[in-house]
Formats: sequence, structure tokens, C-alpha cells
Amino acid sequence: MIPVTRLNGSPLWLNALQIEMVEETPDTYVTLVNGKRMIVLEKAAEVVGLMTEYYAAIGLHSASVKVQHTGEEE
Repeated sequence: MIPVTRLNGSPLWLNALQIEMVEETPDTYVTLVNGKRMIVLEKAAEVVGLMTEYYAAIGLHSASVKVQHTGEEE
């Protein structure tokens, strides 16, 4: 979960794995995979940075980069 702030100043925690898109027009819109959209005070780059930190913390990037060797030569 990543912390963001609603327009009214209240904190909100989003599941970073459910975020489909982040756009800044000039407000920052976060679109979830279920289609729900919300506006947050953080800039798009900050939200993406929080997502990247979260992915690193749970090992998502390293899990997707590992290559399994079967011992067979190509």
C-alpha cells in the first residue's frame, strides 16, 4: 500500500498492485484496474516513485528479473 492525499487533505492508502494508470492533467488522477479514478494532491512522478519503492520493498522487480536455468544449452 502507498500513502497518498485526497484533495480535501485526508490520507488515503492505495494498493499499488491495483494501479493501472497515473496521469497529471494538471490534477493527478490515479486509475485502478477496476476503472475507479481518484484525484490526489501528489504529483504523478511522486506517485510513480512511491509505487516503485513499494515494488522494490516486496521484491516484485527482482522476482520478475530472475531467470530460471533448466540446464539445457541452446
